[in-house]
Amino acid sequence: MTSACAASPPGAPREGRPAARVRARISWHAYLCGTLVSTAIVRLEGGVEAEVSELPAERLIAGAPEVQVRNFFTDSSQQFFAGRWSASRGKWRVRYTENELCVMTAGRVTIESATGERSSFGPGDAFVVPAGFVGTWEVVEDCSKIYAVFEARA
Repeated sequence: MTSACAASPPGAPREGRPAARVRARISWHAYLCGTLVSTAIVRLEGGVEAEVSELPAERLIAGAPEVQVRNFFTDSSQQFFAGRWSASRGKWRVRYTENELCVMTAGRVTIESATGERSSFGPGDAFVVPAGFVGTWEVVEDCSKIYAVFEARA
């Protein structure tokens, strides 16, 4: 783990304590910063504890979605992250500062840009949300995805 981030690593074992309920973070970097780094092949499955969060009221449009993140990999630069994400039904505002590759493994989502362009995705669909994207993310059916995130340093 590098010392560039002060937060405790998400997904790190917590000695018998259940996953914490925390507010959703705005930036992937702020959220995942400090996660242990590996130089071995990393499977995106197994014993990583989920970080559970609820969205801040100012971002929420509909529902009361619960979001879970299991980050399995962080590179040594603390700019690239990979893992699994899931959410229950709801709709919220998003503003991406990172580039994210998403591969849907279950459920359905609809993403709408601030200009009104709508895209829907389900199991097996793969897509990229680029840094700078502003709009909404709606979970139509409880969903899960595999993610790979790159967040460039400012």
